[in-house]
Amino acid sequence: MKKELDLKELEERFNRFYEALDKAHPHWDTAVILSRVNQYYFTGTMQDGMLLLKRDGSISYYVRRSYERALDESPLPHIYPMKSYRNAAEREGKDLGNVLLEKETVTLAVMERLKKHFSFKNIGSLDSLVLSLRAVKSPYELRLIREAGKQHHEFMTEVIPSLLREGMSEADLTAEIYEKMVKYGHQGICRFAMFQTEMAVGQIGFGESSLYPTSFDGPGGAYGMYPAVPLVGNRERKLKKGDLVFVDIAYGIKGYHSDKTQVYSFGAEPSQEAVKIHKKCMDIQRRLADLLKPKAVPSEIYRTVMGELSSRFKENFMGFGKRRVKFLGHGIGLHVDEPPVIAEGFDHPLAENMVIALEPKKGIAGVGMVGVEDTYIVRPEGGECVTGGGRGIIVV
Repeated sequence: MKKELDLKELEERFNRFYEALDKAHPHWDTAVILSRVNQYYFTGTMQDGMLLLKRDGSISYYVRRSYERALDESPLPHIYPMKSYRNAAEREGKDLGNVLLEKETVTLAVMERLKKHFSFKNIGSLDSLVLSLRAVKSPYELRLIREAGKQHHEFMTEVIPSLLREGMSEADLTAEIYEKMVKYGHQGICRFAMFQTEMAVGQIGFGESSLYPTSFDGPGGAYGMYPAVPLVGNRERKLKKGDLVFVDIAYGIKGYHSDKTQVYSFGAEPSQEAVKIHKKCMDIQRRLADLLKPKAVPSEIYRTVMGELSSRFKENFMGFGKRRVKFLGHGIGLHVDEPPVIAEGFDHPLAENMVIALEPKKGIAGVGMVGVEDTYIVRPEGGECVTGGGRGIIVV
């Protein structure tokens, strides 16, 4: 299989990583990477393995399965087969010194297995450091995100309207969207970093279904299949004339995602209330996009834009009832949910070539969720939209 990432791209990532490690953790000795998505970021292949980086600059990739595929896909020079961590310890030595690893990924069981074969002086977290590194995209990554965004926009505006028909269920629409999306160019999976977050296609709901509470940390809702699968789409909720159709889906190419939401009105013009609120959400998105500049602070953007909204509009804004999220946008890349987040607490300034999905939305009682979401690249002149930009409710 063709190597997707070349050695030069990986070396640039490693150079930035080492620089960040030395700055944030001056006394580090070993970095251990077990997350498969982070393995892909640094190696160009996604396996059951372990990537070890030493302070002296040595980089070793140990692969349990599939070693053959790792050799085929990764340009890294030092890839070794591994049946257990014992094999890595025999080559690296037992003492790893001051270790940094992904605490959000490594379970207690994995940690116990590591400790059978390695000794650690101290253990620190790599999570925020790797995520901050991944937040700034390379030209290669931006090319894929732009292509994902282009296809995403075309799919949402040209293909989905042709799928809507009276009497179909939410589950029917979800299945047809997935089939068409994969044929169109989507990679077939959307990856989330949040612990135990599952998503087949996205959040898809007819009318009031898009207001129903879920455990997913987003403004939209969905009845879902049933309690054991509170997503995908409900088999009983059928599309009828006058329904709003809420479609919030990610789209991926070669690992990299864009995120977009579009609202449709089936068989009738939407109410003036829905049109007015939806348009206000579009205005908010444009305001947010104008502020996506290098050195802008996400928490200040959040406070500025929220401070410009009336208390009445804030009711059911970014959710419905008590189930409202406290952000206006989120980073996106190899995961759909990445930093930075346009929210309180995110005080590190933006950098050029970060990618952020902006999603102002508002629920309307008895009607459904309206609003927009699009994906933007942080630029000196403001956000560059790669998914077509916010659009009014599409009447089908």
